[in-house]
Amino acid sequence: MPIKVMHVGLGPIGAGVVRQVANRKGLTIVGAVDIDPAKAGRDLGEVCDVGRKLRVKVGSDISATIRASRPDVAVLCTSSSLKKVIPEFEAVLKLKVPIVSTTEELAYPVKSNAAPAKKIDALAKRARVAVLGTGVNPGFVMDALPIALTGVCESVTAIEVDRIQDARIRRLPFQKKIGAGLTREEFQAKVDDASVRHVGLAESITMIAEALGWKLDKVTDEIRPKMAEKEVSSQFLTVPPGKVCGLIQDGVGYRKGVPIIKLHMEAYLGAPESYDAVRITGNPPLQMKLAGGVHGDIATASITVNSIPKVIAAPPGLRTMRDMTLPSYFGG
Repeated sequence: MPIKVMHVGLGPIGAGVVRQVANRKGLTIVGAVDIDPAKAGRDLGEVCDVGRKLRVKVGSDISATIRASRPDVAVLCTSSSLKKVIPEFEAVLKLKVPIVSTTEELAYPVKSNAAPAKKIDALAKRARVAVLGTGVNPGFVMDALPIALTGVCESVTAIEVDRIQDARIRRLPFQKKIGAGLTREEFQAKVDDASVRHVGLAESITMIAEALGWKLDKVTDEIRPKMAEKEVSSQFLTVPPGKVCGLIQDGVGYRKGVPIIKLHMEAYLGAPESYDAVRITGNPPLQMKLAGGVHGDIATASITVNSIPKVIAAPPGLRTMRDMTLPSYFGG
């Protein structure tokens, strides 16, 4: 029998997940929920540009939709903030449905999110189902991938990961999240209120450190603007010279005062080259570069969908990419 999937959150990433699930053998969509009243009551295929009707109406109530559709798993794509999604997790787990979520702070909760993470873990164990936070980053490029590469090392003393992206190919919410189009002053104000930033560097650093058995002294996360030197445009925005076209963000994990994990990210409109690179200092030393980079939106939707059968089979509780069975393409 195909796995019955329910979708919670139909923004750009949620819609991307819907399109993949709708076209994968072994999966069938039975329900969908979104808080946008403009989507309520409409056919899911129309809302998510699937190209055909899916004969699933978008609802507004998670519990009612679960009771009516009886899904095997819920895919939750709503917010980066773990604290904000707690009510949604509670509603799903109360009815004993496992969850795959793109909530970045859930990928590997840090100390500031310890309380909500423990709550979700307890709810999942009580429901006897698993919950997984995943995505391209955090969830793969800057954590699961370098962790996997160290599996062939006799020793490791440092890890560096670079993620460079031309943000012109990304969705509008991502371009806004990196500050494209702002002045330098507006950019700094939004960095200060945490509305402009990539969420996940601290989570990825913590995941790597704990996988390798390293106890860190501190983790830093610094953000600065990338200023446009000439006019640059995407499908959604045009940024004139002298305004922000994206961000440069560095996360560093220190051990005994020494930086041993360095995650460097550049995401801006007009980057001349997109790539992901991992450098491992150890025996043997390893270097890899993914030319063109891993497409953030496609990859986040893909790893979410490919994790569906894995989370159904996983032990109850809050799981991470560090302790999950290795995901792979799932074609039914």
